[in-house]
Amino acid sequence: MDASERHWRITESELVINTPWLRLRRDRVDLPSGRTIEEYYVRESRGFAVVFALTPDGEVPLVRQYKHGVGAIVLELPAGMIDPGETPLAAAERELLEETGYQAAAMEHVATFLTDPTHSDSRMFLFFARDARLTAMQALDPTEDIDVETVPVDGLEALIERGEISVSHHVAAIYTVLHAMRAGYPH
Repeated sequence: MDASERHWRITESELVINTPWLRLRRDRVDLPSGRTIEEYYVRESRGFAVVFALTPDGEVPLVRQYKHGVGAIVLELPAGMIDPGETPLAAAERELLEETGYQAAAMEHVATFLTDPTHSDSRMFLFFARDARLTAMQALDPTEDIDVETVPVDGLEALIERGEISVSHHVAAIYTVLHAMRAGYPH
């Protein structure tokens, strides 16, 4: 069976939740085996941007904030959803500034990850911001209460090993950028 024969065929589709925070689609799909799944749910998303920013002093701004899904405060890189009509790069620049007050002269796209390909079409766009500088006050959304912490770049792996950074896509983002830096990229 070649790859095109492995695709599921959507025979019906309905958007059952459509809010600024969640879009949920219910599909009826026919499988290549001939079986039918009557209700298969997919979270639709424009995706989100994650920013690994590095200051001239070798510090990485992190954000500590409450995440309602797990009911806990987590430590992670600055990140946020891509707004309608916004590019991933514009979202990365906006989120870094809004959440931390930091800006960088330029950002480089490092990688794009699928976040949950079984149940979502969401992608994470990872950016590297070199020479990030504190230029403004935070401009938080009404649902955000964020503390900014800076840590030395060489201290990130210890935070992951101790479980202080445990959000999977942020762990992947950090290791991806650290690996790239050790290989001489991003520039």
